[in-house]
Amino acid sequence: MTGKGGVGKTTVTASLARAAALSGLRTLIVEVEAGSGLAAVFGREPLTYSEVELDAGTGDGGGRAPILGRTITPDEALVEYLKDHGLSRISRRLVASGALDVVATAAPGIRDILVLGKVKQLERAGAADLILLDAPAAGHAITFLLAARGLLDAVRAGPIAAQAREVLELLTDPERCRVTLVTLAEETPVNEVIDTAFHLEDRVGVALGPVVVNGLYDVLPGLAVAPADAAAQAGRRLGRADAGVLAEAAAFRRDRIALQEEQLGRLAAGLPLPQLHLPYLFTPDIGAGDVDRLARCLLEGIGRLEPIRQ
Repeated sequence: MTGKGGVGKTTVTASLARAAALSGLRTLIVEVEAGSGLAAVFGREPLTYSEVELDAGTGDGGGRAPILGRTITPDEALVEYLKDHGLSRISRRLVASGALDVVATAAPGIRDILVLGKVKQLERAGAADLILLDAPAAGHAITFLLAARGLLDAVRAGPIAAQAREVLELLTDPERCRVTLVTLAEETPVNEVIDTAFHLEDRVGVALGPVVVNGLYDVLPGLAVAPADAAAQAGRRLGRADAGVLAEAAAFRRDRIALQEEQLGRLAAGLPLPQLHLPYLFTPDIGAGDVDRLARCLLEGIGRLEPIRQ
């Protein structure tokens, strides 16, 4: 999952996890940047490297499946890698001496490979039916996903090359991996998501899923009717001040809907991918009930998609 900063990528990740859980899929959310607030959406403490249960599900086998969560950081992934290869003593010394950063930056892209290598390990081990990676924002996401190709160009043999090769196999297999782009129906996010999509396909070789367009205003009937007239039709009477405020609000809503329709058209023309639409939520804090609503919107949109043909 990636998109320009501020488009609601983390909220969409949580909502897609809920949608998967409602479909009976045990889902693991992997956070690669601390402080995203993803765990708070589920009413939990910030995620750590250890896997935790964000939502227990219904536990009856026929309802909502569990949602799990964890972070993956390069330093912790490197320590785990060394321990798994019988180098526990070295890993402890690296941590104690502060030399871990030197090792982790010995080759360009190695920090990203450590993260992606751990994701690949989780995928191979069947840690969940679906793994959702809350990836960096769009600009960093390209370099993040290009790390494997870059390392293979620099290192031809050895464990690092093997790790990069296996990561690249995961990224370029559409049966195992797809990137879901998140955007708003605004000019700059639409421009960036189109640019990011072509970079990901052409340079990384990763398959793309539907684009999620977040924060869409619902089209409301009657916005063109003067507030005083609408009140009269309902047997009510409006003061001049109230009528003026309502007229301004209706004008804003009409302009906003016109803008988003224009941007949705631009997105469809510039990026021929299916779109999933999510409504704008008039709340400062996204909670479990909001995630449920968004998840059901996603499921409705997914149900209308045409099957993907390879």
